[in-house]
Amino acid sequence: MALALVAPLLPAVTVLAAPANAAAAADPAFKVLVFSKTTGFRHDSIPDGVAAIQKLGTENNFAVDATEDSAAFTDANLAQYDAVIFVSTTGDPVSTAEQKAAFQRYIQNGGGYAGVHAASDSGYNWAWYGQLVGAYFKSHPAIQQATVRVEDQAHPSTAHLPTSWVRTDEWYDYTTNPRANVHVLASMDDKSYTGATMGIDHPTVWCQDFDGGRSWYTGLGHTKASFVEPAFLTHLLGGIKTAAGAEKADCSASQSGSFEKVTLDDNTSNPMMTDIAKDGRVFYIDRLGDVKIIKTTGATVTAGRLNVFTANESGLLGLALDPDFDTNNWLYLFYSPNNANVDRLSRFTVNGDTLDFSSEKVVLNVPVQRAECCHHGGGMLMDKKTGDLWLATGDNTNPFASDGYTPIDEQTGRSAWDAQRTSGSTNDLSGKLLRITPQDDGTYTVPAGNLFPPGTEKTKPEIYAMGFRNPFRMGLDPETGHVMVADYGPDAGSASATRGPRGTVEWNLVSTPGNYGWPFCVGNNTPYIDFNFQTRASGSAFNCAAPVNDSPNNTGLTNLPPAKAATIWYTGGVDQNNFPELNGGAPMGGPVYRFDPELNSPVKWPAYWDGKA
Repeated sequence: MALALVAPLLPAVTVLAAPANAAAAADPAFKVLVFSKTTGFRHDSIPDGVAAIQKLGTENNFAVDATEDSAAFTDANLAQYDAVIFVSTTGDPVSTAEQKAAFQRYIQNGGGYAGVHAASDSGYNWAWYGQLVGAYFKSHPAIQQATVRVEDQAHPSTAHLPTSWVRTDEWYDYTTNPRANVHVLASMDDKSYTGATMGIDHPTVWCQDFDGGRSWYTGLGHTKASFVEPAFLTHLLGGIKTAAGAEKADCSASQSGSFEKVTLDDNTSNPMMTDIAKDGRVFYIDRLGDVKIIKTTGATVTAGRLNVFTANESGLLGLALDPDFDTNNWLYLFYSPNNANVDRLSRFTVNGDTLDFSSEKVVLNVPVQRAECCHHGGGMLMDKKTGDLWLATGDNTNPFASDGYTPIDEQTGRSAWDAQRTSGSTNDLSGKLLRITPQDDGTYTVPAGNLFPPGTEKTKPEIYAMGFRNPFRMGLDPETGHVMVADYGPDAGSASATRGPRGTVEWNLVSTPGNYGWPFCVGNNTPYIDFNFQTRASGSAFNCAAPVNDSPNNTGLTNLPPAKAATIWYTGGVDQNNFPELNGGAPMGGPVYRFDPELNSPVKWPAYWDGKA
């Protein structure tokens, strides 16, 4: 009965077949319907868009029909298409309730949808369509050049693009931000053009698995020039193929619902670091001294308990398994022994699930003062390719008598309040990123390429980078070997003309040795003011290009390497001038994920995350 009612409508449908040479293709890979009806503003680029898709079909072996008659939206007619492409439709292009219902059934039965540009300026009274397209058009500024930030370099529609894609188009704002419901493929850099209203998070290309079918949308494609632009045409082709199901695409990779968060152990007070053995056991440490193992059965055992000094942020701080742990059972710990003014890096052997304390090999001692708080850092990791061990240490300086600015108190008896003696000293291991290569006998060598060549007067050769306040956590990119170091900043609530910048935290991509500024400079190399804590008088600003450490507490070089600006920095609250995406909070340096297509694992992360920190 339904077919009898639908059939009389079919002769009225205006369908433009693909060019003859495309029709002659023996076996088209798939078939699409291009729909470009408008009941509102009509883009003069619509014919260009339709022709471009027809040409893509000819060149890529898929069949293309085109229509502006919504009578094509019937169950019988839509069933022949793998995707329907809305090209800058506006207003209410799908006219009747019956046509809308047929299109919904088409998607629910596994059909595909691709929306181009003004496809989001359609169906305002059709809530289901609004969900299908992802967001409705709100407004746009004048046509201009802008930068598109490509977020997914695995999806076929964006894999060919650079992370920053500069082009000219009409840039849409939307009534809502769709990110919570869709997988965003690309977004706008709103600082690259004028007139945007969406703020710092401005998606412009996305996809989703929706209501049984597939949906892909691009806000690009206003101009005629778009449809002869090679990069845009490849972008469009990838979107069409994935909407049609002809090419696989992960449209859930950024959605939290695609992941399961599993609690390993909630019976711990100060968990600090984890590392995972090849046999699946998870090793983790508690600052109060426990080394624990979560077994593959889910059971947690205490492998050992160190007697550690726990005041002033001290304790059991760092953990790393040896790259050959599966054969040598060596584990490295960075801890504060209870009977020595050092933070100690030691190697232990694990026998079964037990830490063998008699096996301890003291690798490195970092001298510290224990009378005053704070900052011991403790981030630690092993580069499994090189065998190098990286250790991040804090400035071991009391921060509470500096009004939230830089602690550089040079008064007699106040060295614990002077970070120039630690972070700012080339001859001290605190406030540093250290790189060493452990040896089988429990000693270490210094790899070539650290900040100071061995034998350099008044320096420590273990230093790879200096000038950190409290690099509490860090991560490694296993592909490049670069280290990501997060550095907690001071607490000043506002900038001062007599003291320096407000509290600023840093996230640094450490790809080369260098001086990261503290306690003389912070963030984007903003200098502090030299301040006399005895007279309370301010001097001149420090020179970040050529810092001078003339503190009586400094045992290292007076003339320091030039300060490096942080990779990312932000202050309390939203910093609109620098990195507005980051709204306060404490920085954490984590690993970079690298996708391995050869890895056979049911829990590996999607390719979307490859190269992301």
